[in-house]
Amino acid sequence: MASNFKVIIVGGGPVGLTAAHALHQAGIDFVVLERRETLFNDEGASLVVSPPTLRLMHQLGLLSSVRSIGADIQRVKSFDLAGHRFAHHLGIFDAMKKNHGAAPMAFHRAELVEAFHHGLPADAKAKVLTGKKIVDMASDDAGVRVTCADGTAYSGSLILGADGVHSQTRRFMRRLALAADPTADWEPEEPFPAEYRCMWCSFPRPGEAGLGTDTQHKDRSTMYLSGKDRAWIFLYEKLPEKTAQRARYTGKDIEEYAAKFADFPIDDKLYVRDVFDKSTAGMANLEEGVAKHWSWGRMVLVGDACHKVTPNAGRGYNNGAQDVVALANRLQGALRSSADGTLDNATLAGLFDDYQRTRTEAMQSDASISAHVTRLHAWSNTLYYIFARHIAPWGFVQRYIQNQLSAPQIAKSLILDYVPAEEPLKGSVPWEHPMPSVPLSNKV
Repeated sequence: MASNFKVIIVGGGPVGLTAAHALHQAGIDFVVLERRETLFNDEGASLVVSPPTLRLMHQLGLLSSVRSIGADIQRVKSFDLAGHRFAHHLGIFDAMKKNHGAAPMAFHRAELVEAFHHGLPADAKAKVLTGKKIVDMASDDAGVRVTCADGTAYSGSLILGADGVHSQTRRFMRRLALAADPTADWEPEEPFPAEYRCMWCSFPRPGEAGLGTDTQHKDRSTMYLSGKDRAWIFLYEKLPEKTAQRARYTGKDIEEYAAKFADFPIDDKLYVRDVFDKSTAGMANLEEGVAKHWSWGRMVLVGDACHKVTPNAGRGYNNGAQDVVALANRLQGALRSSADGTLDNATLAGLFDDYQRTRTEAMQSDASISAHVTRLHAWSNTLYYIFARHIAPWGFVQRYIQNQLSAPQIAKSLILDYVPAEEPLKGSVPWEHPMPSVPLSNKV
């Protein structure tokens, strides 16, 4: 183990725990600091895991356990507000299975987080700490230090911010950067504006597993997704104006918002009013954007902390997982080459710049796709309406998008280059990064 190098992971959600697994596999010491008292809050949301992320789960020894709690997405139907079904996409996921060896899987977020935590070895699990509300961060040439409200403090070599769209790590990073250079060209404290908002909730699955639907309407839309045991709805609405101000919605706000969608169909027989469960509901504005700065000093961001997309296309967690892989590969390689198991600021700066450069192009593409899907469903303008209602439903259009546009990008997805494994997913489109066959002794 790299006893002279320690990563402080801020955030114990799906991306933070993925980072814990990746660092453990690399032999890099870490601690996870989660502000909540429990990791497994039932927040009523789902996560969609793509084939590249399933490959990563296989490397981390998690694939069998996560598959037991998820469901393959098999088809998607599209409705209008009158309940008319104008699209039924069957071939998309068949094409994905053919191309990449698997379809995306739907999971209950809390259950997936629990599976990630349970899959850590006992010694690694002991490093995941809850109830750690952070009040200060520091970074200098010697290392980093994080101070919590309960009086505890943690020192290490690097802070990895996996703490979401309203990231404390990003705020402290910005504060320290501007203190060091007040003239620095830095983005605002809240860098991601929102044009839409969303309410979500979960409930016992009322029909078949693996079904997705969307109901499209002007400036509003819904999505429904069914997993192994549970199902979820997402209710979208365009905001009156774009805002970067964080919104905090009350239980009353959520109930009033859901009432506006009560008559939206979610499949051939059910409406929002039939499934809405306020006990598992949440609501937030949907920030969008890619940050200009992903790192400073010995601090670096992953996931929603440095890029935020709308959830319509299911690409949020999957991009966070790709961030973790790209960063972990670089850290593991640099530490393996280090004579004393440490990395200086200059080395980290170059590593962070390379990490951001590698991930930005793919991230900007996925952010654009997510934004377009949100606006297609909400018929944001005439062109979106025409494409959503009269072009996208055609099977040949869906096959073209999947086979000619999506498949080459999916095939480029990264895997951990230091964790040997047999390939779990084999399709007609070869992976650009095959599973490594290096011995485990290549750990740092």
